[in-house]
Amino acid sequence: MTDDVRTAGRSVASGSPLAIGIDFGTESGRVLILDLGSGEELGVAEVRYAHGVIEDALPGSREPLGYDWALQHPLDYVEVVERGVPAVLRSTGVDPARVVGLGIDFTSCTVLPTTADGTPLCTIEKWSGRPHAWPKLWKHHAAQPYADRLTQVAIERGELFIDRYGGRISSEWYFPKLLQLFYEDREVYDAADAFVEAADWIVWRLTGSSVRSSCAAGYKAFWSQEEGLPPKEYFHAAYPDLVDPGAKLGSDFAPLGTRAGFVREEVALRLGLPPEVAVAVGNVDSFVSLPGAGVERPGTFVMVVGTSICDMVVHPDEILLPGITGVVRDGILPGLYGYEAGQPAVGDMLAWYVDRLLGVPGDDRADRYAELEAAAGTLAPGSSGLVALDWWNGNRSVLADADLSGAIVGLTLATAPEQIYRALLESIAFGTRRIVDNFDGHGLAVDRIVACGGVAEKSPVLMQLLADVTGLTVDVPSSPQIPARGSAMFGAVAAGLRRGGFDDIASAVAALRPATARSYRPDSAAGVVYGEVYEIYRGLHDVLGRDHVGWMHALKLISHRSAPPAGA
Repeated sequence: MTDDVRTAGRSVASGSPLAIGIDFGTESGRVLILDLGSGEELGVAEVRYAHGVIEDALPGSREPLGYDWALQHPLDYVEVVERGVPAVLRSTGVDPARVVGLGIDFTSCTVLPTTADGTPLCTIEKWSGRPHAWPKLWKHHAAQPYADRLTQVAIERGELFIDRYGGRISSEWYFPKLLQLFYEDREVYDAADAFVEAADWIVWRLTGSSVRSSCAAGYKAFWSQEEGLPPKEYFHAAYPDLVDPGAKLGSDFAPLGTRAGFVREEVALRLGLPPEVAVAVGNVDSFVSLPGAGVERPGTFVMVVGTSICDMVVHPDEILLPGITGVVRDGILPGLYGYEAGQPAVGDMLAWYVDRLLGVPGDDRADRYAELEAAAGTLAPGSSGLVALDWWNGNRSVLADADLSGAIVGLTLATAPEQIYRALLESIAFGTRRIVDNFDGHGLAVDRIVACGGVAEKSPVLMQLLADVTGLTVDVPSSPQIPARGSAMFGAVAAGLRRGGFDDIASAVAALRPATARSYRPDSAAGVVYGEVYEIYRGLHDVLGRDHVGWMHALKLISHRSAPPAGA
């Protein structure tokens, strides 16, 4: 077994039907086997992407990509499937014939241009040296000017669809990335028969059928069941040259839990699976976590805490409120409106501090994180005299401004490393409270938090801070692989009850709800202190994010204009 594949599991001789969930993250993918009878996670394999996040130059090139680019290699995704599935089957010893369903989730909006048969353009020699032929990762922010133009025109025209997205369009979404491709490399745009979500592409590769997910289309491409895409007149008003905005997207979208097809025979042979394994339509990594965590009711605020944070709530009614990144009917659970918000720099921000500022070598980073976590946990609320704005990768909610940058206020010659680390953790909690307050203030009451993901597992200090700052109990499920678990559940729904799965996701949630591993209850004394610090955070948030946002934008522009190109 090579170093980039890690497995964990226990040997299982026989038993009930199984489902596989594959969770594609920012740096790696995880393949999980779920027992549909007991709800036990029998094994998991993690495969790191060989190419990671491509931010400076394409593989084998020194030509700089430019600012705010974030690409990936599609063959890394294939490696997750073709190495991870056999690895986890071996580590558990399960009979592959027991596997009835498979589900996929992916970071979104991560998109790539392909030919009509699904071949990624970047894998074709003619296009391999063209950056726009490669998958654009969710955090590719170089398309922000196109997002700003789309927002401006939507407001000027009074387009109602934008109210479903908090009143502002993000560079992380489908059409800004499509427009950047269209205007900056028209040849690649014309060569692409499809511009497809990576989740849909993996499903396509597994089944041989191109089936687009309604979830991704609803949250990332402005599509709704009632209205379809926004009118062509809107796109033409913003960008007249884009004759058919939906040409690369398509118009048919399948709801969550739909069976996209079955694993193709030749693929099943490579993976060691029976060819009759049902494959569910693709899902978004954060959204699949809500049923994966066993949540099915309004009032619960679900956080997936990792590289970034995605926040979700569900509600029977559609409430159009500012500062969210989308509300879609049936977007997370059937029969409910799913609301999304989030914070784009969390694990990334902590890694910046340890890797870049402290300069800790890779082999020592785990120990240094543990030391900082322990030291930060001994500090009293407010004792550092610091407050930070967690905008290291812009702000997703509630300002929706990718051009913002982070800040730490209150530094002195006595400031210690653990105080800065705690201030960064506190900034995540303050950002979360700002989002919770926004939901509460517009009629979406929140009464508890469920947190999952890598950082939720590794940082009890952050979990307690979330409880103290928001005044809500924070529950962490017993599963360390909630997104993959949720995907496996949707794979079981795709299989259906007659094949040993479930006929709907509600039945799967009821049968497979994980236990709670840890609960963090708010400390009232800490809450009083954090109430004071939060008011300072709110003031800085509004001054630098709204009243004088030009300061932050100008700093970024000046730095881009003055810095040498990457690789120089």
